[in-house]
Amino acid sequence: MKIIQLTPGSGDNFYCENCLRDNFIIKSLRQLGHDAVLIPLYLPPQLAETGRNPQSPVFFGGINVYLQQKFKLFRKTPRLLDKLFDSTFLLDWAAKKVGMTSAKELGQTMISMLDGEQGRQVKELHRLVDWLEQNDHPQIICLSNALLIGLAQLIKKRLNSTVVCLLQDEDEFLDSLPEPYSSQAWRKLRQRIPDVDHFIAVSNFYADTMQKRLNLPDEKIHVSYTGLDMQGFTTAQHPPQTPTIGYLSRIYPDKGLDLLAQAFILLKKDPQLANARLRIAGGYTAGDKSFLKKVQKLLTAAKVIADVDFLENFELKHRQDFLRSLSVISVPARRAEACGRYVLEALACGIPFVQPRRGVFPELQKITQGGLLFETAPDELQSLTDTLKKILLDHNLAAELAQKGRQSVIQNFNINQSADRLAKLYENFLPKKN
Repeated sequence: MKIIQLTPGSGDNFYCENCLRDNFIIKSLRQLGHDAVLIPLYLPPQLAETGRNPQSPVFFGGINVYLQQKFKLFRKTPRLLDKLFDSTFLLDWAAKKVGMTSAKELGQTMISMLDGEQGRQVKELHRLVDWLEQNDHPQIICLSNALLIGLAQLIKKRLNSTVVCLLQDEDEFLDSLPEPYSSQAWRKLRQRIPDVDHFIAVSNFYADTMQKRLNLPDEKIHVSYTGLDMQGFTTAQHPPQTPTIGYLSRIYPDKGLDLLAQAFILLKKDPQLANARLRIAGGYTAGDKSFLKKVQKLLTAAKVIADVDFLENFELKHRQDFLRSLSVISVPARRAEACGRYVLEALACGIPFVQPRRGVFPELQKITQGGLLFETAPDELQSLTDTLKKILLDHNLAAELAQKGRQSVIQNFNINQSADRLAKLYENFLPKKN
């Protein structure tokens, strides 16, 4: 099959689960013999594990999208000028500014993107479809998330390809938009459901969530779990001598790092855990810096900052080394998450998890048996603290969870198996030949 994957770039300033998922899917589909190409949108990828794709330019370059949203002039400028704003140098600069756009501007741009041919970035949309036409008609065009659904109508009209849309954590972004943009965006998404042939969620939890919120018919919704390339995800030769809690995700309020910091402060008061350490990785955007400073101030005031590591590098090898240095991982996300890739990566290194009893985590616990869940009410902080303590002090329990979890990831979340299941779904989506 010829498959095109349209994936927005995050600038790689933080641990982006969607970006990692899409890149590993494409690599694995190629290994299975499919002609699979990833096309970046908005910003170019930077990390070695995602890599720049020489097969296509960046479409909907972030600077051009912004200028066309704000100024009518730039909706009619020639490609020669637009190409300047799509230069690698300027887009790399823009990547460092991710998170600085106001909520209102984000909302307005989101509505425009969902409007597709009627939106302010229609020039960019036609450029993308022109390129797709010139580079053979793909059988499958996969949108990385539902926020790109405004592209689907013109793609189907001109290419007659099967359009598939992955679903992962769109609700977090859409619900965070100020009104009236949040309600408008959800409404436009529902209106454009007919433009997409099939939707694939990353968990049963999220399939149920989005089916209800988008009124998706049963025959359009499917589930395909995220898979890991197990290369390099090995266990540590020896567990850390010091009890060590790890956090791996974007550093911003929704992921609950401040809650984990409070739990760490409480744990340090227990004489058995007085030497415990907290290690934090995952990166952040320019707009997240104030939250990071708040967490650092909290740890400093409690006089435990000397026992906390803030790690800047979270590329694959460094991430794997980081995971092997832990006793347990915990990202006490405040929202119901769709995937939890960091849990799978930790389990692949033999590290158990402590996660909230919400979202995908009960589903992952049932499948992997690799961690414990803490209660989100009535006292979330105390429940998190007690559950972390249980794993940190009971080495037999921690070893049992680690062993079961790693084995389950190998059996159920291997990227080759995941890509094969996804390819079979794609094949079933194609029109049947007479």
